[in-house]
Order: sequence, then C-alpha cells, then structure tokens
Amino acid sequence: MGENMSKRLKLVTGSESEMEERSFINPFPDREHREHREHREQGLSGTPSAAEHSGANEPLDAGGKISDAFQKKVQSKIKDLLQQMEEGLKTADPHDFSTYTGWTGIALLYLQLYRVMQEASHLQRALDYVKRALRNLNGRRVTFLCGDGGPLAVGAVVHHHLKNQTESQECLTKLLQLQRSVLSPDSDIPDELLYGRAGYLYALLYVSKEIGPDAVDETTIAKVVTAILESGKNLSKEEKKAERCPLLYEWHKKQYVGAAHGLAGIYYMLLQPSAKVSQDTLNELLRPSVDYVRHKKFRSGNYPSSLSNETDRLVHWCHGAPGVLHMLIMAYKVFRDEKYLRDAAECGEVIWQRGLLRKGYGLCHGTAGNGYAFLSLYHATQDKKYLYRACKFAEWCLDYGTHGCRIPDRPYSLFEVHVRRPKIFSMCVDISWPLQVLILLATFPGSSLSTVFCPQQDSSFTDSTTHSASVVIYLPRYLAVVMATHFLHSDSH
Repeated sequence: MGENMSKRLKLVTGSESEMEERSFINPFPDREHREHREHREQGLSGTPSAAEHSGANEPLDAGGKISDAFQKKVQSKIKDLLQQMEEGLKTADPHDFSTYTGWTGIALLYLQLYRVMQEASHLQRALDYVKRALRNLNGRRVTFLCGDGGPLAVGAVVHHHLKNQTESQECLTKLLQLQRSVLSPDSDIPDELLYGRAGYLYALLYVSKEIGPDAVDETTIAKVVTAILESGKNLSKEEKKAERCPLLYEWHKKQYVGAAHGLAGIYYMLLQPSAKVSQDTLNELLRPSVDYVRHKKFRSGNYPSSLSNETDRLVHWCHGAPGVLHMLIMAYKVFRDEKYLRDAAECGEVIWQRGLLRKGYGLCHGTAGNGYAFLSLYHATQDKKYLYRACKFAEWCLDYGTHGCRIPDRPYSLFEVHVRRPKIFSMCVDISWPLQVLILLATFPGSSLSTVFCPQQDSSFTDSTTHSASVVIYLPRYLAVVMATHFLHSDSH
C-alpha cells in the first residue's frame, strides 16, 4: 500500500529532479511569447524592435516561412557533416548491412540526398553502399530497419532509379520471399516495428510507394496485415482485454506502448491507407485500441513506456509522447475526430518542455526525433508555432557536441545501437549526427517531406504546394523510428 502510494505521489509531483536529469531546460522562447514581446517593444518605442532587426537569427520570416538565412545556416552544415561521416565510415563494421547501423542506412541517406540535390554522384554512392549491404545478408531478421528487408527494399529502389530493372526485380523477389517466415504459424516473430511483422510491412509499403503499386501485389500486403491483426486479437483474448483493447501486442513478454516496440508503432502502420485495412476493421478493432492507449496518458500529457509502467519518465520517439503523437495524428486523419488532434497537441507541449534530451541528438531517443513530432503537428494543423518549434529543435542539433550529451558508441553510423540491457535486447535507433534534420530543413520550403515512420501520403491532407524535392527521414524512428512516405507539406513561396 505504502509503495503504491509512493508511486502515485511521484507521478503527481512529476519527479522534477529526474526530468531535469533526462532533459535540458528549454532555453528558447515559444513563438507566441516572442511575437508578443516584439509587438510590445514596438508599441512602446514606435519603431521596429531589436528582435525584428535581428530577424536573420530567427528561423521563420515575417510571413511565417523558413527564412533564407536559416536555410543557408542549415545547408552550410551538410557538406562538413558528410565529410566527417565518410571519414568515420572507414573504420565501420564491414559486415553490418542493416539500415539501423550499417551500410543500408548510409545508402538510404545518399538516396535522399540524390532526390534533394539531383546529383548523380549521390545515387552512385547509394548504389555502392547498398551493394555492400546485399553481400552480407544473413537471413535472421526480415524488417526494414534491422533485417534483410531493409537492404532488399532500398536495393530495389536504388536500382529502379538507375533503370537496372533486372537487379531491381531480383531484390523485390527476395524481399517477397521473406513473407514465408512472417506468415508461418510456427514463427516466433513479434509484431512490432523494429524486429517484427510491422517492420516487414513497412518494407513492402516503402517499395510500393517508391517504385509503384505493382511492385508488391495487394494480396501479399493483405496477408501480412491479417497476420498482424490475428496476432493482436489472440493476445487480447488471452489477456481478457478484447472489449477494452481488441488488438494487444507484446515484445519479450512486455506490452509496450511506444513506437519502436509497442502499440503505437503497430497501430500506426495498420492505419496507413496503403495497408488497405477495411473500414469495419478500422472502426471495430483499431479505433477502440487507439482509445485504450489514449486513456493511459499521464496527467502531464506524456505516455508510459509499457502498460505496466506507472512512471512518467521517458519523452522519446521509442517510448513516450513523441512516438504516440504520430499514431494520434494518423487516427485523426482516418477517423476525423478532433479528440485525437487535441491529444497530439498535448503531446507537443510535453515535447516542447521536456524534449531537448541529454541522451543525445538521435531520432529514437534524442532531440532530432522529438523535433519531427512538431513537423507532423504542423502538417496536420498548419499552425506556424509547430514549424517554429521544429526549427528550434533543429537549431539545437546544429550545435552538435556542445551540450554535454551522451556520446554514441559508433558516432559515424547512420543509426546507433545502444544496448542498455543486453539480456532484454532493448535496442533503439540513434542517429549520431543531426544530418537528417539539416537536410529536411534545408529543403523544407516548397518541398515534399517524407518520413520512414510515415509510409503513406494521405491525399486528403495534400495542398497546392509545388513539390520540388522529396526527403525520407529515418525514424526509427524510427526508427525508428524511427521510421516510408507520409508527406509533410510546407507552404509554397
């Protein structure tokens, strides 16, 4: 009784000292506060405020678009970071083929640089790296981020861009052969995003989006979706939660909530239009399951790492509000219920207050991943406050290495694996350089931006923006998630 009371008291008090240990105090004024101050200063003096004269330091111009000065600041970092990365890769593990920490992640980076800059050399670099990956496949996992599915999917797309149709089809054929283990009734494969069926589903949706709908037949996608649904229904019945949460999932005997290993990541994938889940299934299984997660929210607006965890600690993409937010926004788009958007906005407030993480700059459990939450909110609401906040988090990442954050084990891999508990294999993705954020913001105005964690463009959310580039940002993440192609749109110039 006393222990339970102590736990609840800890939640009520917010455990402020622990929160401070996990994140930095946000030094940035919010957009609304900054604008109010500028108007007050101008009203008192009758002249433009000093803040307006220093507009070159602000990420948004007077019209609410990303300023030219801020874009140039971001772009100036990209070349240096690429050079540092290439130098560091000389000592990388030659056998690591994964998108997570290996050659496929680097190939994916260069593929997106090619899309943004249209430089043939970047596409060639992508080919060089994906070839290294394809030589080292081991058949142990099937997912996009951590298994053979990633190299095969990226290889198919790179060869497709190079018009090497034979090689592209060979990669696709091998990717589709992986479904045997995904669909086998004897398989012990989980359902989550990093290592499970949802991660394989992502690989299928990724190539469908990048190459075309004929790349993967709808029957294959339907079988994988059905396997995920049946698994969730079975566990829900076993746990006697069928009425409250019709789709329940676990990883290593724990029912996680977040995007990497938990319910939010799996529900997010099933909510994708390209997954073609029936409307009845969406209404009868997914909607009540999403609502079940909503009701686990802490008073702060954050979410637990697992259903059994009562401690409000983690504000990461992998565990906490930053990952759940993407599920909520997708639920809002699918069900058109404002409550999901309100909850997502509440997640945004948590992230703004507690999202500059001491753990690092990565996407899974770092500041860059938290910044993407603001881009999703901006896309859903068109509220410039969220674009401003995303820029401020990216600005923090521009000062990489100056905040005393944790140093990753392999600082030149695209994704960093940090195993805190080897016996549980609880691995999350961490991009060691904030390069993805830099590329995103360097190309944001007039661009179509896609995230690995957001696999499908929702046509109901498109606008009249002219798309001059397309960038895939890795989530774990996603890995991420953190992490295929749901588009975020900026206003056109």
